[in-house]
Amino acid sequence: MAPVASDQSTDQQTTALLTRAVVLRAPRELEIRELSLPTPGIEDVVVDVEASGVSAGTERLLWTGRMPPFPGLGYPLVPGYESVGTVTHAGADSGRRVGERVFVPGARCFGEIRGLFGGAASRLVVAGRRVTPVAADLGDRAILLALAATAYHALDAGGVQPPDVIVGHGVLGRLLARVAIARGDAPPTVWETSTQRMAGAQGYAVVHPEADGRHDYGSIYDVSGDAGLLDTLIGRLRPGGEIVLAGFYHERLSFAFPAAFQREVRLRVAAEWQPRDLLKVSELAARGRLSLDGLITHRESATDAANAYATAFDDPSCLKMVLDWRNAQ
Repeated sequence: MAPVASDQSTDQQTTALLTRAVVLRAPRELEIRELSLPTPGIEDVVVDVEASGVSAGTERLLWTGRMPPFPGLGYPLVPGYESVGTVTHAGADSGRRVGERVFVPGARCFGEIRGLFGGAASRLVVAGRRVTPVAADLGDRAILLALAATAYHALDAGGVQPPDVIVGHGVLGRLLARVAIARGDAPPTVWETSTQRMAGAQGYAVVHPEADGRHDYGSIYDVSGDAGLLDTLIGRLRPGGEIVLAGFYHERLSFAFPAAFQREVRLRVAAEWQPRDLLKVSELAARGRLSLDGLITHRESATDAANAYATAFDDPSCLKMVLDWRNAQ
C-alpha cells in the first residue's frame, strides 16, 4: 500500500494512493480488490479506516440484487456507510486535522467503481465536511452512529409523537428505543417474533406481538422492512394514530383502505439522517446518555469479507457485523 503524507499543510499527494475495498461485482459476487484513489484536494481528507459495519438492510439488498432503483445504483460497487478511522492527511481547507479519529458515512472515490455507499474500504478520500470527529473510547462502536442518527431523525421531525411501539428488535429497533429514552420519551414497547432477539432490552419491554392485546396505540414505528405488515399495524392504532416507516422496504407497500379510513390513520416516512442528527447522537453518546454497548455481535478481518457478509445475512444470532481493516492497509 502506498504511503500517505501526513503533513497537514500539504495540499497534494506526491505518491499514488491505493486502497483495498469490498467490491460487489454483481449480486452475490464479492471480492476484495485494490483500487486507485484520486489525489485529495484542499477540502479533502484521507482516512485510514479501522472498522466498517455491514448493513443487514441496504447491503443485504445490494447483495441479493433486490435493491430498488436508487441514485448511484449499479454494479460493480463498493458498499458501506458506517466507517471509522484516523485522518492521515488533511487539506488546508478541509476543517480537519491529522490524527483526528472520525466517522465516515461513505465516499465516492473509486473511479469507475461506484461508491454506493462507498465506506467498506481500508482507505478513503472524502470531503472534510462529511466526516465527524468521534471519541477514541467508542472504539469500533462508533460505526453504530449512522444507525443511531437514523433513529434520531425518525424521532426529531416537528410535531411527531414518540413511539408507543417499535416493530423489530434488531440494531435499529434497539437504537430507536434507546434514543427515545435518552431524549426523555416514555419507554416504548418493542415487538419481536424471533426468540433469539428477545434479549438485550435496556429500560423497555420486548414482547411477541401476539402476546400484546392492545389496539389503541397512538404511534407505531416500524423498522422491520416487512412490506406486508401495514394492515396489521393499522389494526393496532387508535383513531388518528400514526405509523412511521423507519426501515427500508424493497417491495411495494400497500394496505386495505377501509380500516385506515375508519381510523383516519396518518402515515409518515422517515428519510435519511442528516449531519445534525449525527451530531446529536454523538453528543448523547459522549455524555453517557446513549449506550452503544451490546449491539456489535460479530467481528471479522476485512480480508475474510465473503464469510463475514454471509454471516451477517444468514446467521440470526448476528445483530451487527464489523469488518476490521487494520491489517488490510
